[in-house]
Amino acid sequence: MDRHIKIIATLGPGTDSYEAVKELVESGAKIFRLNFSHGGREFFEKMVVIIRRLEKETGLTLTILQDLSGPKIRTCDVGLGAIEVSKGTEVLLGVPDKAEGVEEPFICLDIPELFEGVKVGDPVALSDGMIRFRVKKIEDEFLIRLEAINSGMCPPRKGITFPGTKTPLAPLTEKDKADLAIGMEIGVDVVAMSFVQKPEDICNLRAEMIQYGRRIPIIAKLERIAALESLDAIIAEADGIMVARGDLGLELDLAELPVAQKRIIKACNAAGKPVIVATQMLLSMVNSPMATRAETTDVANAILDGADCVMLSEETAIGRYPGDTVRFMRKIAYEIERFMFESGLAGPATDKEKEHPSTFLAHAAAMLAGKTDAKAIVCHSTSGATSRILSSRRPKQSVYALSSDPIVRHFTNLSWGVIPAEPLDVIDDHQERAEVFVRQSPDFVEGDIVIVTAGQPEKGKTVTQTNVVKLYEKLAKEVN
Repeated sequence: MDRHIKIIATLGPGTDSYEAVKELVESGAKIFRLNFSHGGREFFEKMVVIIRRLEKETGLTLTILQDLSGPKIRTCDVGLGAIEVSKGTEVLLGVPDKAEGVEEPFICLDIPELFEGVKVGDPVALSDGMIRFRVKKIEDEFLIRLEAINSGMCPPRKGITFPGTKTPLAPLTEKDKADLAIGMEIGVDVVAMSFVQKPEDICNLRAEMIQYGRRIPIIAKLERIAALESLDAIIAEADGIMVARGDLGLELDLAELPVAQKRIIKACNAAGKPVIVATQMLLSMVNSPMATRAETTDVANAILDGADCVMLSEETAIGRYPGDTVRFMRKIAYEIERFMFESGLAGPATDKEKEHPSTFLAHAAAMLAGKTDAKAIVCHSTSGATSRILSSRRPKQSVYALSSDPIVRHFTNLSWGVIPAEPLDVIDDHQERAEVFVRQSPDFVEGDIVIVTAGQPEKGKTVTQTNVVKLYEKLAKEVN
């Protein structure tokens, strides 16, 4: 059985060679994340060259995901050193000027905009949420008094968040714009935008792309409560979604995070948009060849929830066992997907049929594949939309998505159960393209039943919606 879940591997110092990336591909990773919060142009260029080389050597579609940093909100250093706090300790948080003459513990934050709208009782999280505070008093415009909820050390230059408040900083920073220019130049396939709060953020990134003559898909990373409040609008505007559980887990009460994950995934499945679950999925495997039981269950539950992709970060970027980690994640996927199909848990996010004929035909193709126990579904999908609809129905069969557009092929690689492929352009008839692909592909043998979907353009037209569903059998004389 083909594994339908897609594995994203983050590249870093632990996987910066041809041999290391090749092992990740052979282990089951087909999507590679370049984290622009770390590393420079030279490293990213090197990784793109390696990935494209492996793409040619293996014949697989390998997708490169550029992950933009977004606004990094960190405390500053005014020479006061680290502060040790205990539960109940009061500290001051203010802009650098407020540190003069202060005898109380002081945390510096040189971003005045972040003080706007802060209220008494609001939570504040420092050092990736390790230290939690509550706002006790607003001393003046750029100085607030905090009370520690737990104990720990507060060194300077650590990340700080104001959970639940809308951040006034634009998610597309000057650094992101410069990094986007690098990504466009070296040829990334997909861009992930950090700290998206509203659909307009996606529009701003798309407008920035236009000047480079490329329009590639955008993944919105959901890390703010404000994003959850605009979830449907963001899903409608973005091409895909990432459940970025690291920062989202700082915004929410941790007990609320699993439900938020399920709601986001359910909404993406219903909209036919690919959704990625990320952060600490197999974190213990950074230093250990074995995952924990909780991590194993976490990966399995993300797949059960309906994720299209599961992502590895430190595990493959700096971990000691990157190949082992991908292989173990793939093994989890094999077991949980087999259970889903055996138990009937795999299926569409909603039974509500769309009114558009092409969408209905895609649904019918998935149903026909199940009823006939077909080997696969092959769709000619110029824009990739049909393959995403088919994916959202969660068929047992793999969906071969034929498109002449490399941008489309690399993006359909993010959808559950979809295998991108390039058709023969010398054939104009889209249905015939799909049938020729079946005849020539070594993945199919004599007697295999394949469900073919295609859009047959009318005379004088080059583009059309899916309007053909056909049950096709590969015959003996067609075997190459």
